[in-house]
Amino acid sequence: MPKLISEINQLQQLGPNAKEGVVYQPSRGFFKIVYQGLILPNLPTPLRYFNYISLVGQPRIPLCYNTHSITTSAIDTATVLVSNSQHSVGHLKTYSIRRQCQFDSTLYQFDKTDLIQWQIPVIRLQRLDPEMRCDLTIQIPENISNASALQWGVSDYWSTLCVCEGEIFYKGQKYQIEGLGRFKHARALHLPFLSLCFYTCQIINLNETTQLTFLQIRNQWNIILCSRLDIQEFGKPVESFTEDVNLHIHRVYPKVKTPNGKEMYLPREFSWQCEKNGKIIFELYAQSRGDYKFGLAAGYVGSFQYQLSWNEQCLQGEGGYCEYIDCRPLRWQEKNQDEKILDKLMLLHHVYIKNDYFYHFCLKSELLLH
Repeated sequence: MPKLISEINQLQQLGPNAKEGVVYQPSRGFFKIVYQGLILPNLPTPLRYFNYISLVGQPRIPLCYNTHSITTSAIDTATVLVSNSQHSVGHLKTYSIRRQCQFDSTLYQFDKTDLIQWQIPVIRLQRLDPEMRCDLTIQIPENISNASALQWGVSDYWSTLCVCEGEIFYKGQKYQIEGLGRFKHARALHLPFLSLCFYTCQIINLNETTQLTFLQIRNQWNIILCSRLDIQEFGKPVESFTEDVNLHIHRVYPKVKTPNGKEMYLPREFSWQCEKNGKIIFELYAQSRGDYKFGLAAGYVGSFQYQLSWNEQCLQGEGGYCEYIDCRPLRWQEKNQDEKILDKLMLLHHVYIKNDYFYHFCLKSELLLH
């Protein structure tokens, strides 16, 4: 069978169809799978982050296939995940497309709970739920610069900075939202199978105008298909780094069993490093807050604290956003003793404080005790 994804980061190389441009429309024809997602990182406590993610159809990809959510058939299943850092019970809703949903050229209606409306460049998201509800308006650019596609037109994808404002109500408390977010949209054919088994994405707002996005995808043989860092300032093109962008998982939480029966390790401490011309130009060290919630396809979302070094600056924050799905065989998830020791040595390199213009690396004694 011909490859849809090559081993040379094809996901990073393909661009939008020049004739069609960016497509934003409901599932129809051969395109049975549609994904839409709003991410708001770096929100004030106690929210930390907010996401609103809908997936129409269950694609036959290990990353996305959540049998726990299927009540009739995979192609008749829609899910909507709405969450923040706080504990919740009803963050993931599951719907039968045929019986509970209404889709047309201007809206997605999921029963009487979730609603997505659009008149590009404006998109409105609503949830009506006793535990958490929201009414948010998103403004996106009319010209999306970072769209991509797989071979033979089997999928389209785009992701863009957006400005979001509105209200979030969580357990009776009202939170006014106004700031920078990220909106993503994708559509795909209902393919027989794609062996995409590992996915992680982290998003951080550096300030009111600049956002960082880290992404890595691997297949079932642990081969990296895509590893990249995107830096984007609002109103400007994306600055992308697609070579020598490395993710390291230093510590994990105890193994969990997902609602759909998969065993998975979730990251507790991790880091990203980006090199250019043999020189480290970016470093991020992150500590998970342990607030992972299941429902992002076959995986989890959560938040993290972080320290980063970039452009001779040392920055830190509390509201980094994390998406993490690991469906690889356990032999790829679990590390031997030599790998654990190497991870600890690498971790020492990332823990630092800034004194004037020099970085002093600190020794965490607890690392030597594990």
